[in-house]
Amino acid sequence: MSVADKATELQRLHQAPEILRVVNVWDAVTAKTIAALPETKAIATAGHSIAAMYGYEDGGMPLDLALQGAKTVAEAVDLPVTADLDDGYDEPGETIRRAIGFGIVGANVEDRLRPLAESVARVEQIVRAAESEGVAFQLNARTDAIVRGGDKPLDDKIADAIERGRAYLDAGAPLVFVPGAIDRAVVERLVEGLGAGNLSVIGLPGALTAAEYESLGVARISYGPLTQRVALRALRDLATDLYADGVIPEDTPALN
Repeated sequence: MSVADKATELQRLHQAPEILRVVNVWDAVTAKTIAALPETKAIATAGHSIAAMYGYEDGGMPLDLALQGAKTVAEAVDLPVTADLDDGYDEPGETIRRAIGFGIVGANVEDRLRPLAESVARVEQIVRAAESEGVAFQLNARTDAIVRGGDKPLDDKIADAIERGRAYLDAGAPLVFVPGAIDRAVVERLVEGLGAGNLSVIGLPGALTAAEYESLGVARISYGPLTQRVALRALRDLATDLYADGVIPEDTPALN
């Protein structure tokens, strides 16, 4: 598929009645591993995981490395790839234009609770950049209203998330990503406020299942850096066993 075709396909997956499940990856081999599964329809990068791969804290990775990490994934698979691009960096429109040039057709971009007018302007920059490139770029506009809302009452955080999310949708974002929406009642309020098919969530320990989110009208679920953490736990557990005179498990896949 061409880049434009991949963007259109990701748009179709977002708009389908079934929730889109994207399992986050961070390099070529993890991308190929997930892409080989018949259930996989699109690939998402985890910015936190790519930053960790390069030795950076989450949110501290330089733009060029963030784009290189996403490009590596996009070149490894023939599926739509949506990337985690932190807050879009200094010039979010230019960041997205460069990402599209690398074959990326969607992105999470955080608002980090900037003033609403500034956040909306940054969404508009991304939308204009994508339009100028001629692709239906799938911006997953993230609001940190819940996870960075501090000591505000939960009701106020939800109201802030809805206000910001509606503004991003009005500015042209296809989806609104609200981390921290793990409780059924919170999700119901967000879907009511943003509209069915407009909300994207992250699956965390203790969160609802993908099927439960789907039943509530959520469009997409991803898993962020949790996939890398599970993989690293498996590596740590294997190393611990090997240090205890264990052996490589017999069911380990053969090398290609």
